[in-house]
Order: sequence, then structure tokens, then C-alpha cells
Amino acid sequence: MRTLSEQTIPNNTGSACTLKKGQRLRLTGETIIDVVAFDLADLNDRLDQATTKALQGKIFLTAGDRLLARSGRPLLAIVEDSWRGGTHDLEKGMCSASAYAYQLQSRQGQLEAQDARAVREAPKHGCWENLVAVLAPWKIAPRDVPNPFNVFMTMAVDSDANRLGMTRTRPTRPEHIEFVAERDCLVGISACPDTMAGGKPVGIRVYEA
Repeated sequence: MRTLSEQTIPNNTGSACTLKKGQRLRLTGETIIDVVAFDLADLNDRLDQATTKALQGKIFLTAGDRLLARSGRPLLAIVEDSWRGGTHDLEKGMCSASAYAYQLQSRQGQLEAQDARAVREAPKHGCWENLVAVLAPWKIAPRDVPNPFNVFMTMAVDSDANRLGMTRTRPTRPEHIEFVAERDCLVGISACPDTMAGGKPVGIRVYEA
């Protein structure tokens, strides 16, 4: 086992890395982590939430499942998942300054519909801006940053009531999820500001098994 890179990114910041086929990426944290991925040989072929769900027949992914590109080709496979207290999300998009502004306007000053407390000032930026910044060296246009795989983000899905809602479910101690690259990939990672539960730093480790 050989570590190729290791870092901790603060709350509401991002990072990007390239993975060669077979290399592993471990993310460790107690907060929501937004993950996007691209085929390094064709950056137009990128993570697609709908394809990932449809071709695997599920909305909640864990070890043994894959993140798929729009073409249907696998990008990353989940090989370890220590999180047992909730699920990961493929329904919601990502937060951004404009999304926070919309929430404050439409929800009478509350950032989250489930949060009755007086809201503090909304973050000046969110995961979308974080990912736009860290993917810029690869000339990924802001509009081409795909909707993410939201690690440690447990959504309440009520198909009978046609409702999708956030929950406060988060790890109570550092948990990890680990991917192996199924092709050469570019991966973007954001430590979500997570206004509902309070954002925290995220550990990133790239290694060869």
C-alpha cells in the first residue's frame, strides 16, 4: 500500500485530483461531501446521477456500486463504506450562493424548511463554486460541473407524498467511503458548508493498494 497524496480540506472548500485506473480514493469526514467525476480521456463524459441510478436500479449506493458516466461507462466503484447510520444521496444537486439566496427568499428567512431557528447569514458560496474553482485548471466550464454524489447526505424520500426532504442525519464520528478508479479519472471534491448540521473538514487520501 503506497500513499500518493494526503490532505485535509477545511469546511466550504474544495479539491481536485486525478486517479489512474486502479488507484484508490478515501474520503473521511463527519459532514456532507460532494463528489463529481470525469473520464480523464474525455472530460465531456462525466458523472450522471440519472444514469447511475437507472442502470443499477437503485437510488442509494454503497460498497459494490458504481458511479457511472453519462455514456453508461463506470468511473468509480465504491469498495468500502463505513457509514451505517444513514445513506448517501443521488437526488439533490449541490448548494451554491444563488441556491442559498433562493431558500432565504422562499422560506421566509430559513435556510432549510425543517429548521425553525433564526438563520445566521448564508454562506457567500457553496459546493458549486468550490467545484468550479478546483476544476478550472482542467478547463471545465461552470455549466459542465455535474450534479454530485453527496456522501453522508441522508435524504428523506417519500414517494407516496411526492416529497423529498433533508434530514439532520450525519456521522457522529469520522466515517469513510473509498472508491477505486475504473478508468483514468478527474475527481472534484467539496466539503459542504452544510448549514443544517454545521460543516466540518474532510480528509482526502489517494493511494495504490
